[in-house]
Amino acid sequence: MGASVDFVTVGSSGMRCEVTTPSGREMILQGDLDTIEPEVSGASELMANPALVHNAWAYAKHQKLSRRLRKAEKVEAHLKEAKAHHKVAVHIADLIDARTSTMRKGWCSSCISLTVHTKTKGDVGRLPAYLCNSCGSPTLVCAAPRCSNMAVRSFRMVKTPRYCAEHRHDITGFEKASGGFDDLADATEFLTFDKPNLSRGTKTLAMAIPAAGAVATGAIFMAPAIGGAIGVYAGGYSGAVATSYGLALLGGGSVVSGGLGVAGGTAVIGISGGLLGAGLGGVVTTAYAKDDKSFNIQKLKDGAGIPVVIAAGLMNEGKSPWVEWKPMVQAKYPDSPVYLVNWGSSELKKLSGLISPTAGKGGAAIVGSRLAAHATKVGAKRLGPAAAALMVADVAKNPWHVAKSRADKTGVVLGDLLTRTHADAFVLIGHSLGARVMVVAAQTLAAGSANPKIETMHLLGGAIAAKGNWRSLNDAVTNAVYNYHSSNDQVLKNMYRVAQAGSTPIGLRGFRTSFPRIKDRDVSNRVAGHRRYVQNVRLA
Repeated sequence: MGASVDFVTVGSSGMRCEVTTPSGREMILQGDLDTIEPEVSGASELMANPALVHNAWAYAKHQKLSRRLRKAEKVEAHLKEAKAHHKVAVHIADLIDARTSTMRKGWCSSCISLTVHTKTKGDVGRLPAYLCNSCGSPTLVCAAPRCSNMAVRSFRMVKTPRYCAEHRHDITGFEKASGGFDDLADATEFLTFDKPNLSRGTKTLAMAIPAAGAVATGAIFMAPAIGGAIGVYAGGYSGAVATSYGLALLGGGSVVSGGLGVAGGTAVIGISGGLLGAGLGGVVTTAYAKDDKSFNIQKLKDGAGIPVVIAAGLMNEGKSPWVEWKPMVQAKYPDSPVYLVNWGSSELKKLSGLISPTAGKGGAAIVGSRLAAHATKVGAKRLGPAAAALMVADVAKNPWHVAKSRADKTGVVLGDLLTRTHADAFVLIGHSLGARVMVVAAQTLAAGSANPKIETMHLLGGAIAAKGNWRSLNDAVTNAVYNYHSSNDQVLKNMYRVAQAGSTPIGLRGFRTSFPRIKDRDVSNRVAGHRRYVQNVRLA
């Protein structure tokens, strides 16, 4: 008879989860839907396993939510998540009872830390199982010849070889994922794989092990509980669970509208466990770089001053980047090294294709008509009064939402790379969706405790909604956030507002916030359109 993991409801929002192993060890978790870390009591062997604790608690939260919601679709989704977390918790509880005195040291593909793994008694026909002593995830020895690293272990009855994160290309290297580099331009080497990808051609096993996306402190195991509480937990893990989980963190709910934006999912974890610059940060960054082939950090200029990092956005493609940016940047930061973040080439190209080259008054009509043309694909004639709203929703997905989501992902990854450098501070400059990249990067950095700091930010024609609580952005800089906006920006006035259901971007009217470090600069008298910021703005 295996372990049991049982849910008990307590009042309207409270709950209890009871875990019992085959040998009789017990653990009780208590709290409510707002509780991230539950009150835990019971056997020390169970309480010491982060994977067990947080998967059991995530199971309880999804069970609770399934009982409180009325819509069948949402109830079914929470029950599905509850089932996945329950399965993981039961499996880990069984393994804890089966531990032996045999241990081995190796890099863990779950928490990307060099740690000790305890062997368990295995059933006939099953691959041998270990438990990571840091994150509690099930592991096994990598199948690569002479590799001493540990792979994430499925709990299915399979004999397919399992490879470690290094040999699956979930990370470029264990040492790299946990380390840093001197110069931001070294990010290229950081993203170069050390070992061959041996998982190609092997069968990918579908798993549901949220525990595999872990950091050494175990803080990442808060994520299932957080997701259960706010209803945005991304499930359906498969293959390289850590990679999938990293992408999930960077995916849904990535609207920068003040607060933490996309950094919310990542930074809540970073606050407690130090996502940035750590092992899981390497997993996330590697996954992103594999997804966006255009991503790289290009050094435009050497210098001894404070490093300046630039991210372009819409309508900057096809030009020599330093020729375009040099006059503005050199005038303010003549002694600084300058770096350019290349990102989202495919997404930006598709989005730019919807915009008139002039983007003036005539261009505004083209913008509206072309975006509307995209939206008509949903079959507006059959939708009646709901057609207008659904047309905007469709535009947000294709291509605007895709490019916006890419910007958010880029911002989090840039935050991770900045943290890995030895620089004390940076200046961030972003135009259009590139301004969005920089806002997310700054907020992600602010959520962690590690250096570097952001001294100053310059946002030009930012494609970010002005409405929101911008305290986190205000606190992200030591000097100021300068926001340059123009009422003549027809791209933001038309395309952005159509795609965002009338929302006003900071590049059109400013933040209009009272936070002291965020300073709006109206440049309407000098900037006649979305492409004119870089040529005509003098940095404050």
